Amino acid sequence: MDKKVGFYICTGCGIAEALDIEALAKAGQEDSPACCKNHEFLCGEEGVQLIKQDIESGEINAVIIAGCSSRVNYDVFNFGKDVLVERVNLREQVIWTQPAGEEDTQMMAEDYIRMGMAKVTRMESPEPYAPEGEELVKTILVVGGGLSGMTAALESANAGYKTILVEKADSLGGWAANLYKMAPIKGSFNELQDNFIPELVKQVEENTNITVYTGSQVKNTANGPGLFDVTIHQGGSEINERVGSIVLATGAKPYEPDNLGYLGYGKSDKVITQAMFEELAANGQLKGVEKIGFIQCAGSRDEEHLAYCSAACCVESLKQSMVFKEINPEGVAYVFYKDIRSTGQYEHFYKSAQENGVIFVKYDQIDDVAESDGKLAVTLDDVLMGEKTEADEFDLIVLANGMVPTTALGEVVEEPKEDEDGNAEEEQPTQPPVIEADLLNLEYRQGPELPILKYGFPDSHYICFPYETRRTGIYAAGSVRAPMDLVTTIEDATGAALKAIQCAEATSEGKAVHPRSGDMSYPEFYMNRCTQCKRCTEECPFGAINEDEKANPLPNPTRCRRCGTCMGACPERIISFKDYNIPMVGNMLKSIEMPEEDEEKPRILIFACENDAIPALDMVGINRLNYNAWVRIIPLRCLGSLNLIWVNDAMSGGFDGVFLLGCKHGDDYQCHFMKGSELAEYRLSKVSETLDRLGLESERVRMTQVTIMDYDKIPKMLDDFAEELDDLGPNPMKDFA
Repeated sequence: MDKKVGFYICTGCGIAEALDIEALAKAGQEDSPACCKNHEFLCGEEGVQLIKQDIESGEINAVIIAGCSSRVNYDVFNFGKDVLVERVNLREQVIWTQPAGEEDTQMMAEDYIRMGMAKVTRMESPEPYAPEGEELVKTILVVGGGLSGMTAALESANAGYKTILVEKADSLGGWAANLYKMAPIKGSFNELQDNFIPELVKQVEENTNITVYTGSQVKNTANGPGLFDVTIHQGGSEINERVGSIVLATGAKPYEPDNLGYLGYGKSDKVITQAMFEELAANGQLKGVEKIGFIQCAGSRDEEHLAYCSAACCVESLKQSMVFKEINPEGVAYVFYKDIRSTGQYEHFYKSAQENGVIFVKYDQIDDVAESDGKLAVTLDDVLMGEKTEADEFDLIVLANGMVPTTALGEVVEEPKEDEDGNAEEEQPTQPPVIEADLLNLEYRQGPELPILKYGFPDSHYICFPYETRRTGIYAAGSVRAPMDLVTTIEDATGAALKAIQCAEATSEGKAVHPRSGDMSYPEFYMNRCTQCKRCTEECPFGAINEDEKANPLPNPTRCRRCGTCMGACPERIISFKDYNIPMVGNMLKSIEMPEEDEEKPRILIFACENDAIPALDMVGINRLNYNAWVRIIPLRCLGSLNLIWVNDAMSGGFDGVFLLGCKHGDDYQCHFMKGSELAEYRLSKVSETLDRLGLESERVRMTQVTIMDYDKIPKMLDDFAEELDDLGPNPMKDFA
């Protein structure tokens, strides 16, 4: 591409009042752009038309806009996939954080102009990935034929997409098909509802867009979005399907009641589970029962069993107590609870149970459930009475025994590696464990199933992208993703179906999905320099790179989320994107003017994650908070893409300090690319040797985790770092830069 760059400065929003526009234009013209213009309102109709006219005339095919943050007006400045656009943030990150008219403010703005120019010189227009000789398909595969699976299949099919539904059992319906009555999912939410699963099954079986395989299992899943090759075993036959994306809706299983002997299960046949209650109700075997007790959190919210709340148990016990009262109006029903968690509209259902005479007893601990003379007694600490008490004369005790996701049912095949002392090897970040659950049987080097969290639910970004898993194009829905009630399950399955459709559509156009939705770049590998170190394959959070028998990387572009973690991992720097690469960032930091030591103007380089840190830095400006004028910011797709050569270049180029701002990582991580921030911290721990070789203190390089809500803390972080650097003195390499 013969680049013809147009450079445009917006003088609105106070930019012209705070900065010398002529000096900015001069800084931009150092790289001889095809044109240099300014306008008082570039994002307005007249300003946009000014740029479009230059593009249409053929004068330019790349645009640099110096004005507001790239996080705003991004649609306004979209001139099509063939026109490169780079935004230089003079508003939020310069004039709104620095005093107007000062020399340091002007120097900062001019540096950002040079950085933008340097970036564009190394950028090329991305070309969407299209596999040679293969068709990218949009068919949706749903695995699991329960409530969530059937809902996801119907939503996909009704949106016009061919859908394949695979169910392990011989018939559709799942656990919910066995319910005698259901908790309400609409209306006033205060009455029992007939089981609607048979009607849902009928809708699925009659939908011409849905192909149903019952008595079937997915035995192999290869390739990636748009190209998933799925092998389905049905009876003695094998069926091969190609699909665009997958919804995993295999649900959960009740917690094993044999573990609940302390609540009387196994000691008395009158202590039953919620599933057993449904069977008794359906068979008319509750008519002679006079008194029944429901024990909540039977295994749930208990570190010895299930540490989490199973979400649906309270509503199910409310329903079952009302079923009992409907069958035996004179019967007595007790609910022993820690907390009644009837969220949303189910609060009406809770009140309805109270009005129907159900008795609620709040307990802290149940000491014993024992049978005597054919009746059961419950000994417990009654919270409201403030004393230990006994409730007796029960004919049945029903245990709300919680749910375990099907992703947790199996043997661990991949888990973090530990040394002899039980610590992670070399403190290196590891992939989460994978259970061999026989659900998807993926052909991924990281294991055959979805990575899981500590409770066995599929790993996802629970804040921003709740349906996403670490396997691009595979979306978890329903109680396999998290414990949930009926209403939430239906909503969840609908959301997952929508995400699966979005993925299939985006992939067919060569675009990325979350969080870089629409990105058409993808990593390119220059294999002639590859040393088969396997860093890229091991560190990719999404399993987008397999490897052959010689350890050569085998990229799967449709699995890629364009985070650049592989680029940061590669010691030989053989991985790059057309619009994001190591020379590009290197040119940006080298374009920053480095004052002489005697000018007493130190420089701090910030590498900031575009997902949390850049928004937080913008928030600093929006709130008109000031930060240190020594700072220069380079946005990164993810800190996982940080290649240590940039730190080396910065320090040898005279920067007094390097500061990394990344997303929060850990059990409740907020890193949009799952492991990027953690990987950057690990890599940075190895940088001391480089600094020692340069004769520099390791304190000159630091990383901090931030969320977007930490914007008010950032100015002090930077000021404190600047003060420490001031104590260390200037970078000795400054005079050699």
